[in-house]
Amino acid sequence: MRWWSVANFVSNAGTWMQLTVQNLLVLQITGSAAATGLSMSVQAAPALLISVFGGAAVDRWPRKLTAAVSQALLGAVAFVTALMVALDRLDMASLMVLAAVTGVIATVDGPACSLLGNDLVPREDVPSAIGVGALVHQAGRLTGAALAGVTVGFLGTAAAYAANGLSFLFVASVIPFLRPARGAVRHLAAAKDRGAKDTMSVREGLAFFARRPRLLALAGVTGVSAVFGRNYQLTLAVLVTGPLAGGAGSFGTVSTVLAVGGIVGAVLGARLRRPSVRLVGALAAAGGLLQVVAGLSPSLAVLLVMVLPMAVVESVSDTAGTAVLQTDPPAHMRGRVLGVWGSIGTAWGLGGPPALGLLMELAGARGALIAGGLIIAGTIGAGHLLRERRAAVPRVSPVANLETAA
Repeated sequence: MRWWSVANFVSNAGTWMQLTVQNLLVLQITGSAAATGLSMSVQAAPALLISVFGGAAVDRWPRKLTAAVSQALLGAVAFVTALMVALDRLDMASLMVLAAVTGVIATVDGPACSLLGNDLVPREDVPSAIGVGALVHQAGRLTGAALAGVTVGFLGTAAAYAANGLSFLFVASVIPFLRPARGAVRHLAAAKDRGAKDTMSVREGLAFFARRPRLLALAGVTGVSAVFGRNYQLTLAVLVTGPLAGGAGSFGTVSTVLAVGGIVGAVLGARLRRPSVRLVGALAAAGGLLQVVAGLSPSLAVLLVMVLPMAVVESVSDTAGTAVLQTDPPAHMRGRVLGVWGSIGTAWGLGGPPALGLLMELAGARGALIAGGLIIAGTIGAGHLLRERRAAVPRVSPVANLETAA
């Protein structure tokens, strides 16, 4: 698990370095911010359309081999991009094709690597392993964004892509030496025990997700939070530079506090032993209420005080939700469940910023934060009350009805 965490830190740093450089590269080639957004959408589109097939592949194939091959393929794409940049042969069309190929490979790589990490610890420690993964992700993100400017400044844009390629190869070289922990669930063995009842099809994964109330509730909580909150890089940027009359430096401070809160939340999330959808909902509602208070902030100092707990709550909620998602389904279904979730999460991710942007156009930055937070807390509270009311209604069997009538 320590080796896997180190490998993931290196990989995350390389990925965020490339993402940062890629946005700058698109701006350099086209001079268009819209083209930058389009390149990100092209890379995300495969997750929206074919994640369910990637998840089915993860359930069907040996997990270590699948993760190692997908990491090697992502490294190859990064090296090809680096070579084209170095030779000055990269144009917008080829960049879009490479982004789409990366997105397709990621539909398999994402669930394979996530579930492989869970295999390295006993079953009772899976929530802690997910928390460690969240911490590694946050640390890699900060490191990669910081290294991007240094790498481009001293070595050039191609070097950033090459470094990302090396980070993928490092992960692929570590995977063959990983050994599952005692007590870990082996997904292919679990599927074999099921016999012919599960054919590893996409349809079975979709049907399982649709019949699982816990997963549907988790999707609802995540959806309302993604659309009306969480996009703090957008809402807080407008709030800081607008009503609070701050500049880029002030928003940089806010972003730093958000990152610190994310790391603190990941550490706290790693201590969870029995995460639940109810906990995720409670944390999301609390985050919505904190968002309301942030929208009412009269000064940057007050906003900074509110931003830290907002980021902590969001990070713990994400860790708890991921733990539920990866532990609630039986072992032989987890790849397909993550595939379905990949499509749902991408839909929320693509739809959230435009919806929030429209809300800011109508109500301003403060109004969007306040209204969004109230919608999140109100929707989750109403859902909880409805569930409690349904649970309180006594169920009368048909036999009891006949006896009463007699």
